[in-house]
Amino acid sequence: MNNKFRFLPIATFLGFAFLYVPIIVLVVFSFNKSKLVTVWGGFSAHWYGELLQDPQILGAAWISLQIAFISASLALVLGTLAAFVLTRIGRFWFKPLLSGMTAAPLVMPEVITGLSLLLLFVAMEAMFGWPAGRGFTTIVIAHTTFCLAYVAVVVQSRLSDMDESIEEAARDLGAKPVRVFFDITLPTIAPALMSGWLLSFTLSLDDLVIASFVSGPGASTLPMVIFSKVRLGVSPEINALASLMIGVVALGVAIAAWQLLKSPQKSKA
Repeated sequence: MNNKFRFLPIATFLGFAFLYVPIIVLVVFSFNKSKLVTVWGGFSAHWYGELLQDPQILGAAWISLQIAFISASLALVLGTLAAFVLTRIGRFWFKPLLSGMTAAPLVMPEVITGLSLLLLFVAMEAMFGWPAGRGFTTIVIAHTTFCLAYVAVVVQSRLSDMDESIEEAARDLGAKPVRVFFDITLPTIAPALMSGWLLSFTLSLDDLVIASFVSGPGASTLPMVIFSKVRLGVSPEINALASLMIGVVALGVAIAAWQLLKSPQKSKA
């Protein structure tokens, strides 16, 4: 029994070390003064300055931020609507199908999602002439498609735990449905909405596989630019860029987790 309890902490430590030690090494070497990635030449923030003067990376970063913001916002609206339908509407004949289709992007391999969306866009262009080629618009549509599933799951979970008697009491006292929604429902699910938006933003900002299938000339996202540069060899500038992306994604995930943890405390209060 003692050996078992001794093995679990060691296995846990080794697992986390396997995941996070390479990330820590990458961040440390982003401050390497030397041009050689594997040779430490002293502490310097020189490569962060070089990074901010690279027009290709800055352009790709701006495109990625725009795509992530628009995709997260659209996914928030569509995912919230899907969550309300699945939670607040009773039985209807295609509810199991809708539930399965909403959750499918969560388990679908990104290669399959990207390929299917590419074939869809090609067929739509042949039949309707829209979208004309692949680019910014097709990436937004693709990212919205798989991000809305995450929003729907988060909001649906919050709506399922919500006490509907409060809304019923407000309606009994004469409040109209719109007033009930904005005064009671929306503030209650606001942490879940924020969490869903932040998760969608970070997932869109991080995506490489799906964007590679549906992108076109002039619409290269930041992960795509990083991947193309890494194929030619890793440089300290790429380490600096990866460190900044790790910080942005970690901050978004931390805020989303904090909102989710805060939500049950508010409901109990």
